Amino acid sequence: MEHRIVGPGPYRATKLWNETVELFRARMPLRKHRCRFKSYEHCFTAAEAVDWLHELLRCSQNFGPEVTRKQTVQLLKKFLKNHVIEDVKGKWGQEDFEDNRQLYRFPPSSPLKPYPKKPSYPKDVIKFPEWNDPPPGTSQGNIPVKPVVTNSEMWFKRHSIAIGEVPACRLVHRRQLTEANVEEIWKSMTLSHLQKILGLHSLEEILDSKLVNSKFIIHNVYSVSKQGVVILDDKSKELPHWVLSAMKCLANWPNCSDLKQPMYLGFEKDVFKTIADYYGHLKEPLLTFHLFDAFVSVLGLLQEEKMAVEAFQICCLLLPPENRRKLQLLMRMMARICLNKEMPPLCDGFGNRTLMVQTFSGCILCSKDDVDLDELLAARLVTFLMDNYQEILKVPVALQTSIEERVAHLRRVQIKYPGADMDITLSAPSFCRQISPEEFEYQRAYGSQEPLAALLEEVITEAKLSSKEKKKKLKQFQKSYPEVYQQRFPTPESEALLFPEKPKPRPQLLMWALKMPFQPFQRTRSFRM
Repeated sequence: MEHRIVGPGPYRATKLWNETVELFRARMPLRKHRCRFKSYEHCFTAAEAVDWLHELLRCSQNFGPEVTRKQTVQLLKKFLKNHVIEDVKGKWGQEDFEDNRQLYRFPPSSPLKPYPKKPSYPKDVIKFPEWNDPPPGTSQGNIPVKPVVTNSEMWFKRHSIAIGEVPACRLVHRRQLTEANVEEIWKSMTLSHLQKILGLHSLEEILDSKLVNSKFIIHNVYSVSKQGVVILDDKSKELPHWVLSAMKCLANWPNCSDLKQPMYLGFEKDVFKTIADYYGHLKEPLLTFHLFDAFVSVLGLLQEEKMAVEAFQICCLLLPPENRRKLQLLMRMMARICLNKEMPPLCDGFGNRTLMVQTFSGCILCSKDDVDLDELLAARLVTFLMDNYQEILKVPVALQTSIEERVAHLRRVQIKYPGADMDITLSAPSFCRQISPEEFEYQRAYGSQEPLAALLEEVITEAKLSSKEKKKKLKQFQKSYPEVYQQRFPTPESEALLFPEKPKPRPQLLMWALKMPFQPFQRTRSFRM
């Protein structure tokens, strides 16, 4: 019984429904049954359907081994309601399926669910502020093309590096980023990172970016305690004191020697019921309605645990701070209860881990619309959250670092050289005109050579340059623009005329050399006797 893995993407819940229905109809064993002295061919009992489908779901990597028999019965009730199955008398449409010996069969045709036609969310394209962005309030529309008048002086400044001279630079300060700019950067880069992890071309079919609040992201990153729990600015949105005390009681269930509160038989069950009642009456699930498709899509990555954890980290950053705080405290309590061997069973007939998943999955993930697999998907997600809550509810450091570096980059100053385009004095605006192909080819071939030739003449006629400096600049110009240099100096003789050889002066004789003729060395007589 192989269940194809449905990866991340839009309509994942519908795809899982259709996949499960196809497998159930194709592989559920059918045989002859008798009921009230009458035989029925090609049918099965309710208990047989529960057994077979329960095993299928537990073996599926899309749902996992945490699926309970009760959840399987709930799914078969929805099968009966949606006419995936019917009783042997042809009745369907009601969720009166029970785990018993009632006979059921498949109808002749069982149409699969079509993909919901959701209005595609418009792409919320966010443009980061750039260096050359105009100040706010200016319009970029209908701006005529401005021709750039470049004279030889401007060409000299632009190509000064090529001829061996670096002009002086100046610092251009970036206009100050507003709070709205920073929030847009956080929102856009966060959603882009999520889209990259999911491997989707767009998030518009699983997420309405207009409902994503950038202030929530920034608050969830920076307003946290030492334990990583979100700190709320509005204390009225905190958990009630009595709920928080009950959660601390179960999360830190003491040993018998450390009991400080009055105890009675079943005390821990009453405390747990208090917490379950509070979370069960929330108006909206903790993961919110509008993020349901995003979290369900991430479930398709559970085979790659590292990527799934990173995707859940980002999705949880999108939550309102009060929801994120409640989720953090709830998951910590659930995980500690499951790991505490001293904790007595909180429900008869269920282990504490199964009880945690069944009790809180509905208040953590739920769809606003009628999604037939939301209970199974929620159980799968809560199980993964409970096992990895410390990593998932942690701020993704790599994402935070990349966004902070981006903001810092936009706030840095920029180095500009004289002669850059922003320093050019533009003439009066004029509109483009169409030119012939011949004129275009001529401009492309000779349009840049005239300023270069003028630049070369300026170097030649510059009187302040010494011959050595002028030769050095001409040599560099010849290396950078050989064609222009060849036109100016077609022969070596023409180049030599620029630097005529000066007559070398004859060295002067020293006067003392004329007055004092050379005297040969004469050996003197020794004064020794």
